[in-house]
Amino acid sequence: MTHKKCSPGTVRICSLFAIALTLTVPASAEWKEKVLYSFQGAPDGAVPAGGVVFDKAGNLYGATDGGGSSSCDGPGQCGTVYQLTPPTQKGGAWTETVLYIFKGHAQNDGATPEGGLLIDEAGNLYGTTGYGGSGPCTLLGGAVGCGTVYELSPPAKQGDPWTETVLYSFQGGKDGYVASGDLVFDKAGSLYGATLFGGGKGTTCDSLYGGQCGTVFKLSPPKAKGGKWTEKVLHAFASGTDGANPNGGLVLDSKSNIYGTSFGGGNEGGECGSGGCGTAFELKPPTQKGSAWPEKVIYRFGVQDGATPEAGFVFGGNGHLYGTAFAGGISGNGAVFDLAPPKGGRGPWNETMLHRFSGGNDGENPIAGVTLDLNGNVYGVTGYGNVFSGTVFRLKPPAFRGGAWTLGIVYGFRNSPDGAHPASRLIFGNNGKIYGTTQGGGTGTSCSGYCGTVFEVWP
Repeated sequence: MTHKKCSPGTVRICSLFAIALTLTVPASAEWKEKVLYSFQGAPDGAVPAGGVVFDKAGNLYGATDGGGSSSCDGPGQCGTVYQLTPPTQKGGAWTETVLYIFKGHAQNDGATPEGGLLIDEAGNLYGTTGYGGSGPCTLLGGAVGCGTVYELSPPAKQGDPWTETVLYSFQGGKDGYVASGDLVFDKAGSLYGATLFGGGKGTTCDSLYGGQCGTVFKLSPPKAKGGKWTEKVLHAFASGTDGANPNGGLVLDSKSNIYGTSFGGGNEGGECGSGGCGTAFELKPPTQKGSAWPEKVIYRFGVQDGATPEAGFVFGGNGHLYGTAFAGGISGNGAVFDLAPPKGGRGPWNETMLHRFSGGNDGENPIAGVTLDLNGNVYGVTGYGNVFSGTVFRLKPPAFRGGAWTLGIVYGFRNSPDGAHPASRLIFGNNGKIYGTTQGGGTGTSCSGYCGTVFEVWP
């Protein structure tokens, strides 16, 4: 199977742009893996979009960018939101339930989820679709919609259907086009996310989408129940020395500053060619209400230090930002990095390479962001590797200041009936196990190269 999650585009156009600086070890026999569910395609889901989230009862939820139904206009199938219920008996199977099948642009509904889910205290689920909605966007001559932000609410009575609400339909102009990546809440209940295209700035990002380079947006909840959510573009990317094609997966600090990455831009025309190597950026709330959010590029990626990040950040306890780059890293296989803020709040951010992937036993091309445990270990996945069909890795911090981080392979995927090509940020369960998704592998044969899985690994 060669199902690569790739650079931004209709079916994310592939681009493969590290000599390892830390000790790598083979897959550990002490860790175990189990496929909790294999997607089967329509009418089931196919190809998970992002990772999974837990509710208070221990159920898992996620979205798929394919499967469900093939009736939607656009580059893929309609997609689904699903629930996985844990077994009632030890050793039993998890049970999958399709909570919602998207209906597409013809019915003013979303289509093709392009990010994972966010869950609130009441158990409502929030996510993005790349297509669908009421917007007038077309692709290759067909009306596909411009994407949506949606909410899925649990029923009052168990067993009844969940209720889907489109919170916002993008219109494809300055408000953005192709919402992508995970959403995040602020303390007031507003949602923040990104669109790969649109925004009204930039002309070089992709000819299929009019060239505009994407946005970071805010969705504010209605003041009265039943009212409309309000969208505001906080920044439109212009490429060049600015970023292009932001990835979503934004993080907010205690002052409501927003941090994220862009797949392109930064040094357009430089090391990575016309698209640029990507950026890390900061957006600060305006000092006066209603004013523009000032944007600052806090880091421009190059080839040797990682290029074209495809996922957002996670904060460490030290205030550092941790992330991955899909490519670059000397040999082009991607990297894990740490961005440290300037002392006193002034000056440049400092990047440290935690690991450059070699493309061998240590894997290659990390697509998803990373997760930190309480001991400061960094966990993540690579989509590929010469030995495995992707890996789960752990990076241990150095024993002394200035020392090297140590990379170990927690698990190497073997392809069907096992998973293949993980592309989601991992989460920890209360049981100490780690959960994630793969875009390929499993037992579902109705997809091109199998339909993907949800998995758990544990020591």
